[in-house]
Amino acid sequence: MINRELIRIKIVQLTYAYYQNGNRNLDAAEKELLFSLSKAYHLYHYLLALIVAVSKEARKYYDVEVAKANREGLPLPSSKFVDNKFATQLEENKQLCDFIANQKQTWDDDVEFVRKLYSQITQSRIYIDYIESDDCSYEADREVWRKLYKSLIMDNDELDTVLEEKSLYWNDDKEIVDTFVLKTIKRFEPENSVKQELLPEYKDEDDKDFARKLFRATILNADQYQRYMSETSRNWDFSRLAYMDVVIMQIAIAEMLNFPNIPINVTINEYVDLAKIYSTPKSSGYINGMLDAIARYLISSGVLLKPMGEKTRKK
Repeated sequence: MINRELIRIKIVQLTYAYYQNGNRNLDAAEKELLFSLSKAYHLYHYLLALIVAVSKEARKYYDVEVAKANREGLPLPSSKFVDNKFATQLEENKQLCDFIANQKQTWDDDVEFVRKLYSQITQSRIYIDYIESDDCSYEADREVWRKLYKSLIMDNDELDTVLEEKSLYWNDDKEIVDTFVLKTIKRFEPENSVKQELLPEYKDEDDKDFARKLFRATILNADQYQRYMSETSRNWDFSRLAYMDVVIMQIAIAEMLNFPNIPINVTINEYVDLAKIYSTPKSSGYINGMLDAIARYLISSGVLLKPMGEKTRKK
């Protein structure tokens, strides 16, 4: 689940923090990096558990409505949502149950938020159309939760506030983690029952090694990388760079030089995108030009042993 996009974001954050911190302990900083990445995986499970929490809350409301209907001789309410086959499978998922059992944080601590979210769901057009539909298939049950998640959970300011109170690490994680939750919903199949696999923490050991190696190379070779910036900045006002710009380019150079299988244009594009998020409005264009010039300089001087590839996209 933890992909290279998330790793790059964390390394930008942790590298910047490393230089702002007076006690520059590389081993401690690396542990902090890996811990922050593990918290993103925790968030992934926590958001899946939110679906389960809403489904449990729905059952409580359903039981009350059934009791009222029986008492007053009214028609029974639809049980379609509480019997949602995808949500039931997720609730019983062995990996999710094991993970939740080992964590102290549960949605029981935020029952008011869960109730409010359930109320928003029942008032949504997605829910109403689902209840009124004659389609009772597993696919329909899975699809309604995919739609509800995209519509009411992905862009939910109140949820963002709840998560921020749980962990400061989650401030910048949710947008990426949301994509993995949606991917997980789509992957669920009824025949897998409780053994449906969730996404692994890392796709493979290479990605975990990527995080460690990139972070260490960035810090240990900082002086050299900054010299490369200085040597190729004759047509650029290097002295006016924002400090975050220097950090972003330093990491980009580390990636270009230490990972031969990652194309140069991919690296440049990734860090230009990060500059848009973490630095000044003009930084992305500046960094795009600087990194392009640095890469060409390093190739011409024999330091960088891979081709430029296709021209990097304009930012």
